[in-house]
Amino acid sequence: MKVQVLPHGEGLDLPAYATPGSAGMDLRAAEAYTLQPMERYAIPTGLRVAVPDGWEGQIRPRLGLALRK
Repeated sequence: MKVQVLPHGEGLDLPAYATPGSAGMDLRAAEAYTLQPMERYAIPTGLRVAVPDGWEGQIRPRLGLALRK
């Protein structure tokens, strides 16, 4: 999969599996922002990803983190 780092994403870690057996990779935010309850905000990742035909990409919240915070 081709990944292009955009100028505002330079210096950020690329998506990676956090632990062996992880189902998905951790993605970093290119901007610090604290969401208020029930608020929605588009957080930039600093990446452009070419998803191959027949595949899909999903971005999901970290449920464990959301429950603790």
